[in-house]
Amino acid sequence: MKIFNQYKLGDIKLNNHLVMAPMTRSRAIDNIPNDLMAEYYRLRAAAGLIITEGVAPSANGLGYPRIPGIYNQAQIEGWKKVTDAVHVEGGKIFIQLMHTGRVSHPENMEPNTRVLAPSAIGMSGEMWTDSKGKQAYPEPLEMTLLDIEQTQEEYVEASKKAIEAGFDGVELHGANGYLIDQFINTASNKRQDEYGGSSENRCRFALEVANKVSQAIGAQRTGIRLSPYGVFNDMEIFEGVEETYEYLAGELGKLNLLYIHIVDHSSQGAPEVKESVKSKIRDSFGRDIIASGGLDREKAENILSDDRGDLVAFGQAFLANPDLVYKLENDLPLNNPDFDTFYTPGEKGYVDYPMAPK
Repeated sequence: MKIFNQYKLGDIKLNNHLVMAPMTRSRAIDNIPNDLMAEYYRLRAAAGLIITEGVAPSANGLGYPRIPGIYNQAQIEGWKKVTDAVHVEGGKIFIQLMHTGRVSHPENMEPNTRVLAPSAIGMSGEMWTDSKGKQAYPEPLEMTLLDIEQTQEEYVEASKKAIEAGFDGVELHGANGYLIDQFINTASNKRQDEYGGSSENRCRFALEVANKVSQAIGAQRTGIRLSPYGVFNDMEIFEGVEETYEYLAGELGKLNLLYIHIVDHSSQGAPEVKESVKSKIRDSFGRDIIASGGLDREKAENILSDDRGDLVAFGQAFLANPDLVYKLENDLPLNNPDFDTFYTPGEKGYVDYPMAPK
């Protein structure tokens, strides 16, 4: 089957077409990667490419409890354990840089930090904090032009630190209602300046970050994740959504970015991500595409065979099956994920899923 064949992503040789999708796991005590995390990723190194959980590029980018960062030396040293563990097993690993923007709370952040967003529009609902339990989302501060410039530089510095820590590349999280997506989406961006209004203006932040990061570490080490039709974190399906992503993909293609990773959570009850927008992104970008969305072996193989994607991402299946590649190769039954332990600290539901005997 094609999914098990080797693949060359840019100049990076992958052992197969299978990608472990980024998944928040909240095991980084004090926001520092640790030995437990190194073991978690090591166990899944048979994936052609691992993309880490969302990692804060700066202290302002911390949103959830116990998510890792890559903005200080302790974090760099922690990530070196992870990348070394994966590389020893023959795997490749990208870091996903996730600035959460307004999806945050001061209780989950360090002192002297700020909850920033394109516009001062708070989210509905509550978020978990370890210190005070569930808390209402605060109203974020609208980013000034200086804030925008400084935040973009934080992405650049985090990318450089990621390469220093041994990562094979960087995925910019431009999806699921986090900061880059907050600029793209009209629900969270009501700006009247060059970063708001038209779709070109709303894409400006994403394109500038992608350009600066790719200039710093190389376009062949830089990918991005996008979520057209996504409504997670109070996003909306806005007018002209397909044309916006077609334009964005075309501009990202001009930057020679390595790949676009398209989010499709419709299998989990999210709105349908129409094939029309996926096709527009593929055609406009003209480079490698990572496809995702409730895949199994047959669906993944069909995507590759039909040229609807170059790599195929699995999320919860990799979470619950560290030996997913082996199980798919041998058509073995899969473990079911334990939803209660997705975000809890400790080993349970993290490194203790059973593996198939070989």
